[in-house]
Amino acid sequence: MRLSQMFLMVMLMSGPPTGWAQQADIFRDADLKLGEEMIETHKCVACHQLRFGGDGSSIYRPKGRINTAPFLRGMVEQCNTELNLGMFPEEVAAIAAVLNRDHYKFK
Repeated sequence: MRLSQMFLMVMLMSGPPTGWAQQADIFRDADLKLGEEMIETHKCVACHQLRFGGDGSSIYRPKGRINTAPFLRGMVEQCNTELNLGMFPEEVAAIAAVLNRDHYKFK
């Protein structure tokens, strides 16, 4: 066995690097009720219907686009910025947590 193969085996057996497990916990303290209220207040569903047609749900899980919880949060922040919604970070996180709960289900 080559040295590089042994190194890879040791790395795999020791578990994921620090920080990987925390990515899944990005929504742990998010206020889901606040997220639901913010989605209603900012008319997210209506905007998605206008931009993507149908019931607007085709935006969720476009193949290869959003594949991690932090990236999901970043996409909500992008809407916040582009639409000048003025949401606070905890509001953005709350919306992303609701979307994760209802559509993405990142662990």
